[in-house]
Amino acid sequence: MNLTYTLHDFWRQVRDVANMFFIAVLPAALFVMFGVTQGWSGESSGHGNVSAYLMVSMAAYGAVTATTSIAGSAAVERLQGWGRQLAMTPMGTGGYAATKVTVAVSVAVIPVIIVYLAGLLTNSMLDDLWRWFATAGIVVASSSVFALYGLAAGLLFRSDGAVSAASGLLVVLAFLGNVFMPLSGALLDFARFTPLYGIVGLARYPITEGWVVAVDGTAEQDSVWLLLANVGVWAAIFGATALIAARRATARR
Repeated sequence: MNLTYTLHDFWRQVRDVANMFFIAVLPAALFVMFGVTQGWSGESSGHGNVSAYLMVSMAAYGAVTATTSIAGSAAVERLQGWGRQLAMTPMGTGGYAATKVTVAVSVAVIPVIIVYLAGLLTNSMLDDLWRWFATAGIVVASSSVFALYGLAAGLLFRSDGAVSAASGLLVVLAFLGNVFMPLSGALLDFARFTPLYGIVGLARYPITEGWVVAVDGTAEQDSVWLLLANVGVWAAIFGATALIAARRATARR
């Protein structure tokens, strides 16, 4: 039953045209606009070129949008009684949670595949084959942190509109997290404390080895421990918020 429901829910998510546009089509379009058509996209950047650097960034943006949206929707479904209804079936609560995690990660793979295919078919270059797989794997794995973010949003505000707003807020977080364009000075210092900075920094690490080139041309290097700490702290914050929100929702019943 778990497998059947997982496949059903996966196809339900994929058939949602509006949602899939923001998850898969928009990141690919942004990559083509800013990572392929620009004259400087072929310039060297670490163990690849600027196009590959932006390819990873856009794939990460699409992946976190997927996990945010699906986890948030799962929280709303559960609060509205659908999860409780499924818990009365042989699948149970644990099966329902496992299904949603599987679907979220599976859908997060889609924008990564599309953006990477666009990069492969255009001008993205990486020095070694393993760097393609390493960056893609880090993007998918680390995007699970934003499943906690989506879960917290859904549990706190208990509406599909709130989940959509949380997904929309990712645009701002991506800008502040040094995803869309290089930052510098105080803004770059601030970016290191934002939730997307660590995820994207880790995903780019096989290319850049932690080097960040600011918009003014200066370069700084982030240690892998700083990036891991960023991801760990934000995972704890989102997880604690989701737990508190879940307890509040249970208490109201």
